[in-house]
Amino acid sequence: MAETAFAPEITELGDKIAKLTIVQAVQLKDYLKETYKIEPAAGGGVVVAAAPGGAAPAPAPEVKTEFTVVLEGYDPAKKINVIKVVREITGLGLKEAKDLVEGAPKPVKENIAKEEAEKIKKQLEDGGAKVSLK
Repeated sequence: MAETAFAPEITELGDKIAKLTIVQAVQLKDYLKETYKIEPAAGGGVVVAAAPGGAAPAPAPEVKTEFTVVLEGYDPAKKINVIKVVREITGLGLKEAKDLVEGAPKPVKENIAKEEAEKIKKQLEDGGAKVSLK
């Protein structure tokens, strides 16, 4: 790829932006928004990602500690098996489990740890269900 020549004022400005701390980057974003009605499409992510210590925003997805297992659908040939697995996981009665399965998409278990959610998802998929984690 050919090297692109940038004007000195552009490289100087770019270098200054890249050296901003996260707090400064947020202040810059707010200043541009209030003064010039300019709002970055990524919420300032480009500036923050370039900043030293920019890894700080990365843990945000890890903050999600609770997941919901959602039954999206099932293989009609395995409907009875899916109902059995739902009953086993939830402790619901036969009618309630059948209603849940037939009413898909429906949450099976809510606000649970990721490990438990993955385990339940695998159980349901092995039983013939289509499942997602939210």
